[in-house]
Amino acid sequence: MARFLIRRTLQGLLVLWLMTLTVFAIFFLGPGPKFVARVLAGRQASQQTVALIAHRLHLDQPWYKQYWHFLVGLLHGNLGYDYYNNQPVLKVILSALPITLSLVFGAAILWLIMGLATGIVSAVRTRSIWDRTFTTTALFFYSMATFVLGLLFILIFYSFLTNHGIPIFAAPGSYTSFTTNPLTWAHDLILPWFTIALVSAATYTRLMRGSMLDVFGEDYIRTARSKGMTERRVIFRHNLRASLTPVVTQFGLDVGVLIGGAIITEQIFGLPGLGWTSLHAVAAQDLPLVMGVVIVASAGVIVANLLVDIGYAVLDPRVRLH
Repeated sequence: MARFLIRRTLQGLLVLWLMTLTVFAIFFLGPGPKFVARVLAGRQASQQTVALIAHRLHLDQPWYKQYWHFLVGLLHGNLGYDYYNNQPVLKVILSALPITLSLVFGAAILWLIMGLATGIVSAVRTRSIWDRTFTTTALFFYSMATFVLGLLFILIFYSFLTNHGIPIFAAPGSYTSFTTNPLTWAHDLILPWFTIALVSAATYTRLMRGSMLDVFGEDYIRTARSKGMTERRVIFRHNLRASLTPVVTQFGLDVGVLIGGAIITEQIFGLPGLGWTSLHAVAAQDLPLVMGVVIVASAGVIVANLLVDIGYAVLDPRVRLH
């Protein structure tokens, strides 16, 4: 187990290094040092300001020295300086990251509970009214665009109820940090959570149902039943654990993407998380901030995949041998 984790960690670090090299090539080598310095300084900046920024970022040195300073800065937590907002990029990202993590955390719990529960029931009670109801509902939400569902939630559960004197849910744009008030934090994020969770849970319902039905056809399941093992034990002891492998894969991908920025949900509900920040940074051509978000998002995907590998090793010990 330890060798497996060390090997996967080293592979993750290798991918992370290749990612930094790619980001450096795209944002620095491709456009050229003069263009990069001009974009960072702004169109109205003087030549002295452009030259000062180029010197500060070591753009007047060979590319390998530029990359070395860039990599050393990343290792020290320096993601660059945001000249548009006149503050370090890390400070901007750290102010947006808790919002995105809050969104991912709550939505992930909801879609796992809803997706796994409905998928298990659909597989155990296949072709029943419950199976048909859950699979139809899953297909409906799977076909629903996130921005449509979010706007419907705002229209029905906020605007309509508030106009009728029932202000149950928070207004779009409301956000309270968890450390300030956990209950208000959860109250403000209920609608964004369900917007993401309902669309994502549909995938887990279908995935869990199909995976469990496949495992039910395995020989060791028939053997367990022939030995007189109770159906409940067969389902939760033998079937469920084997069926979770594709679910873990999907979960790692979904969480990694959301950490990179749930752009649509954050934009609809006015939550200034990583997705909202990256969208406005692209619109403003804020190159340092865009680069910082890309690095953080890529690191989030790599970490999520590392956790998926660990989940594989826990669920299926055979994975550790590969």
